[in-house]
Amino acid sequence: MANIVTFGEIMMRLNPEGYLRFAQASKFEASFAGGEANVAASLANYGMDAAYVTKLPNNDIGQCAVNELRRFGVDTRCIVRGGSRLGIYFVEKGASQRASKVIYDRAGSSIALASRSDFDWDKIFKDTKWFHFTGITPALGGENPDICLDACKAAKDRGITVSCDLNFRKKLWSSKQAGETMSKLMPFVDVCVGNEEDASDVFGIKAENTNIQEGKIDNSGYISVAKQLTERFGFKKVAITLRGSISASDNEWAGMLYEGGKAYFSPKYKVHIVDRVGGGDSFCGGLIYAELENYDAQKAINFAVAASCLKHTIEHDFNLVSVDEVTSLAEGNASGRVQR
Repeated sequence: MANIVTFGEIMMRLNPEGYLRFAQASKFEASFAGGEANVAASLANYGMDAAYVTKLPNNDIGQCAVNELRRFGVDTRCIVRGGSRLGIYFVEKGASQRASKVIYDRAGSSIALASRSDFDWDKIFKDTKWFHFTGITPALGGENPDICLDACKAAKDRGITVSCDLNFRKKLWSSKQAGETMSKLMPFVDVCVGNEEDASDVFGIKAENTNIQEGKIDNSGYISVAKQLTERFGFKKVAITLRGSISASDNEWAGMLYEGGKAYFSPKYKVHIVDRVGGGDSFCGGLIYAELENYDAQKAINFAVAASCLKHTIEHDFNLVSVDEVTSLAEGNASGRVQR
């Protein structure tokens, strides 16, 4: 199997053309995406050996999702087929002071109704070095919290590095449900990724002197959040994305990596957004790549943030940039001039 395995739900994404509102749309663009699928696509695009695991309906629509992953070099051999439907989500892209909007239609999807017996982790984790999942997957309910726990235990038994993006989604579960479930999974996690809202909503750990609505960020508050998370769960590393929201069209974007009791901050980018959905996943993909390439902490956070900065300029969820493009930005080439 692959060196990197990600596990979760892939859905069909439907969005109106450009910046049309749902009520204006006469047709929708279709693509495929999901937190862990986005990470796998990023890593495959960087030339890494990445596999994606999920459960999809055994019909033409499920096959379309498989084909899309294969198109970008993702290993799909351990995707389970069965169930009746592929989840859908609708995206209305915001602009200026109008926020983006997401509507889910994913209840009863194949992965939401999956069983623990569907996944053979001995087979899936053969030759694997890194396993990644997000908080979205256990939030799907059913047996998914136990499936994630099975995967985490199997990974730790094999010495596989485990990363998790907390990715709290209030439309899927409550803060109380998330805290109870994620607290059982976190002891198996080596690298925790999140933002100030995730840490607060899931574990009640707040970043002091920070107001994301006003775009106010205090670095010391994030160091405290990472320190508390590390002390509570024993993480080897904590990565936090730092988003200053100026408007739906313009953000400030940076990140922090906390390891060995020390915090490393990336440069801050001013981003004019084309499509921000998948930005956090591209950060995870960049970080995992950097870790597997044995980058030092400063270089790793710089690469991860540069990767996700570039993703904000790309339509749909997958981050279709090269290692050279990310490296160039991370090393300071942020002019955006035409390359000839």
